[in-house]
Order: sequence, then structure tokens, then C-alpha cells
Amino acid sequence: MRKLISRKIVSFFAISLLLISCSDVLNTEPITDVVAPSQDSGNVIKDAVEAEAAMNSVHAIFGDEFWQFDYFYLGDGGADVAYAGADVQEFFQIDEYRINSTNYVVARDWGHLVDFEKRCNKVINFVNNVSDPALTQTRKDEMIGEASLIRALTRFQGVQIWGDFPIVNKYISSINAANFDNLYPDLYPTRKPISEVYDAIISDCLVALAKAPTSSSSPSSKYIPTKGAANALLAKVYATKPNPDWNKAIQYSDAVINGGYSLLPTFDYLFDNAHEGNAESIWEVNGEGAGTNVNSWCTLVFIGNNWKKFNTPSHSLSNALDIKRKTSTIKKLPTTFADPYWTTYTQFPNPWKMRATDGTQNFYIFRLADILLIKAEALAHNGDLSGAMTLDNQVRARVNLANVTPATSQNDAINIILKERFLEFAFEGQRWFDLKREGKSIELLSQQTYPVYNPATQISTETPMPYIGNLTTNDLVWPIPQSVLDNNPNLIQNPGY
Repeated sequence: MRKLISRKIVSFFAISLLLISCSDVLNTEPITDVVAPSQDSGNVIKDAVEAEAAMNSVHAIFGDEFWQFDYFYLGDGGADVAYAGADVQEFFQIDEYRINSTNYVVARDWGHLVDFEKRCNKVINFVNNVSDPALTQTRKDEMIGEASLIRALTRFQGVQIWGDFPIVNKYISSINAANFDNLYPDLYPTRKPISEVYDAIISDCLVALAKAPTSSSSPSSKYIPTKGAANALLAKVYATKPNPDWNKAIQYSDAVINGGYSLLPTFDYLFDNAHEGNAESIWEVNGEGAGTNVNSWCTLVFIGNNWKKFNTPSHSLSNALDIKRKTSTIKKLPTTFADPYWTTYTQFPNPWKMRATDGTQNFYIFRLADILLIKAEALAHNGDLSGAMTLDNQVRARVNLANVTPATSQNDAINIILKERFLEFAFEGQRWFDLKREGKSIELLSQQTYPVYNPATQISTETPMPYIGNLTTNDLVWPIPQSVLDNNPNLIQNPGY
């Protein structure tokens, strides 16, 4: 925003003369670009080159902090996969469920998601207005389909993190006295109820199913949002929304399962950076950045010795992992850093799924094992415990594990599947969302312990994690950032903050 003010200072003074009552418009979410009132709003994207640049800007969100860092931290450090690591108080707050509304991580993630939504809106709103013959209608439709799916994914993150969430569908390119009243709801949006946000997500996914590129076995097809990715997101959305529609979750899971994807034979191939765009991949971020403007800088946040690291593997995870998945998930490396949860170790555990420290590491938005286990959850909720366990065992077979004991009840089946997801997707940013989806957060997270070593007795005693014994439902959504509340009088804080 500071860059915006310096870049658009002339426009600011022009607008302020017209809008005396709107002196703080440049500080208002969700504006990203304020320009002279004379600009033709129908010509925001002028030609094919600008259209591709706008689309590249949408893809580039996966190089921003939310997807490179905070998504993994929230999903893992915010659950029982990892401890906070590092030495940043704001991350300790997230790990220990004592977040406040001035936490800068909360504020930056709200800002990122609002910005991602706006980038998508620019493409969705204006690409069809481009008259340049170099931009075909087929390409326009692909752009709208891709941007719609990324907007859906963005809103899916927002509604899971904050609950009620603003829905802004307009890209605001100019503000003047004549249009301000009409734009006010988009300049100062209210939070929409969770059910409305999910309706908007589903609507965007259906646009993607109609217009996004068709999935293929080509690695390049895995690096962009395709129809296969839309089916995957719909499967998770119908499993996660209030009053889940398990039949729809099965329907869209089956569309993925029958869509030409297959589990890789070796678990480590998923992460060794030598099998990119593989048969299991539905949608992955290409760390090389070819066509996507992404550089996977975040690996250095989690491994190495150049500063204290985030997402320290938990003892619970380390003790539970089977041999094959543990080798691919956790790597013990020498370190000079101290950690309160690993005090007696010379070899320090690090997350190991993202290993390349040169910015080339790929990571997944969706892969087939995820959707197989989503379908398993849906089958369990529909009473097909045997079918659910068959899918769970399919994932286990890849790492040479024996079949699970048949589930004795729906709750037993859900617990088995959640444990499988705990082992399969550690350090892929899934766990916090999985527990929230199944209503298991308080039950499981409040029981976390860690070993405290007593040198006198040479015995380690399991000790409860600090703060988490008093978890409530209020703790399962983040606060609205105070800075955002200050700038938008139409927003209301979440309970408990």
C-alpha cells in the first residue's frame, strides 16, 4: 500500500478534491489500484500482451508469503504436525492458540487473500473486453476459467481461516464522485455468511469446469488450474462446507479418480524434485517459475542453518510415522539452534518434503492421495465403512503397510482416515484444515504433549503443551486484523477477540 500511495499520489489529490468524505480511500481494503477518473473502465486490459500479464499476475500469487510460507505454517504448526520453531512471537501465538487481532501474520494473510481475489477479478471482469485478435476467445475462456478457480481457492482459504468472509467480485480501476456510491459496498465490504461464501466458491468452480483447460498427462498441465483441479476443489468444498454434501463429495472425487491420475509407486518420488508434473499430481506449483512467475524461496524457511527454522516436526508425528514416509517427511540435520521441544538432541529434525534450497522446489495444491482419502471420509459418513477402509488401504499399500483393522463405527472410520492423512500429508499444509473439517480440533489438539527430560532421573516425562488445554470453538477461527477493522466500519470482529 505504501508503494501504491507513492505511485499514485497525483491521482490521490485529484480524487480527494472530488471526495472530501473519502480521504482515507487509499487505506481501504480491498483496493489495489486507484487511477484518474478519466480512465475508461472497459479498457483496463488493452491487448493480448496485457491480458497475459494480468494472468501471470494471478499465477504469481503462489510465490507470495501466504502460499510459500504461512499456508504450510498454519496447516502444520497450527496443528499437531509441528511446533512453531524459530523465535517469532506471532508464530508462537498461532502454535499455542493465543492469537490476538494485532498479530502481523494474521494481517498479512488477510491482505494477501484480498489481493489475490482482486488479481483474479481483473481477469474475470475485463479479459472478454479485449478486442485484440491475437487473444482468441478460446484463450479468453481459459483465462476466465483459471482465474475463477484460483479465486475459488482463495475464498476457500479465507472462509476456513476466518469464517464469514467478504465477497468482492469487482475490480475497481477508477473512483470518482459519480461512481463512489455504487462502489461503496466493494470498497468497504461486509463479511458474507459462510454459506454464501461456499456458494460463491462452488459457482467459481463450475465456471472453471466449463472454461479452464482440460487436464492431461503432460507435466505442463499440472502447473495450471485445470478441470481436474476444479473437480478436486469441489470434492473438498462439499466435504468441508456447513452441512456437507457427501454425495457431491463422492461425485467430484470420482471425477478425479477416473480422470487419468494414479498413485506414484514410490512415496519419495512425490518430493525428490525429479518427478515433477507426475501422474499423481492434480495441481502443483512449479518452482522453476516457467510461465508462472514463481520461485520457491520458502524451503529455506524450514531447513538449513542460516537462521532458526519454522515448523519443527513434533514428537507425535516423529513417533507415528512409518519408515517409508518418515524418511521422506523428516530429515535430521546438525544445528546450532536450541528448541524447547528437542533439548537433548544433537541432530535436529527438519521438514523434508520441500528440500531444494535453490528456489526450484515444486509443491502440491492437490494430489490423488488427498482425493482418495476425501472420498473415504465421504463414504464413511454415508455408512460405507468397508468402502472407506478400502481407499485408506490403497494409500497405505504404497508404503507397504498392512491393511487397517476394519472400522467398527463411523467415528472409528473417521479417526482411522484422519490418522492416515496425518501421516500422508505432514508438511503439506493440510492437518489444521482436516481437523476443523471433521470437528476433531479440540478433541485432538488439546491432548498434545511433549517429553521433558529430567537429567537427575534421566527420564523423560510427557508434559502438556502450553496454553492448549483450554481450547474453545472461538480459537478455531482467526481474528479479523485490527488494522482492517479500523479501516472498514462494516466489518465485525469474530467472537472471543
